[in-house]
Amino acid sequence: MEARDTILIAGLGNPGRRFRENRHNIGFALLNQLAAHWQLEFTRLQSDALICDIKRMDRKVILAKPQTWMNSSGRSVAAIKRFYKVDFSNLIVAYDDLDLPQGTIRIRPGGGSGGHRGMESIIQHLGGDEFPRVRLGIDRPPGRMDAADYVLQDFSPLELETINAALRRGVECVELLLDEGLQACMNKCNPTE
Repeated sequence: MEARDTILIAGLGNPGRRFRENRHNIGFALLNQLAAHWQLEFTRLQSDALICDIKRMDRKVILAKPQTWMNSSGRSVAAIKRFYKVDFSNLIVAYDDLDLPQGTIRIRPGGGSGGHRGMESIIQHLGGDEFPRVRLGIDRPPGRMDAADYVLQDFSPLELETINAALRRGVECVELLLDEGLQACMNKCNPTE
């Protein structure tokens, strides 16, 4: 299988039970939904990430949840990308975004980190930022709450209704990205402004 045929989808979050429902872990949540949808389980540890894979439309698709802390995600993602010789265009990163309303999904072809430390780490370790990403909106913290405190809070039960619907849409968008390409995915998944 050639490198261009391998897709790496990395979801960002923090390892451990106490962070499982945190806003910051919505990237992990999307990968969990994808794995369940494809009937996969994260049973292997490689390059400090829980991984599983599937062959889909003659391509290997690897799901990876770095088990480093969020701010060190780049080390794990870069190691997996190198090991499987994944092209930049075939790396997809899913992560939480404070700048999007809760439940919003936005697919982008590349760009900066937007201040997200996990993305900063990935961009630094890869030496570039031109790879697709799935930005999952978690909204801004209320009032004067510190963003770092906000992202480490769990979603409320009411918020989880919105988030779970967004994750189901996220699975559809990732499949669209894999099946029809980036432009078609952006056209169909991104909110109109």
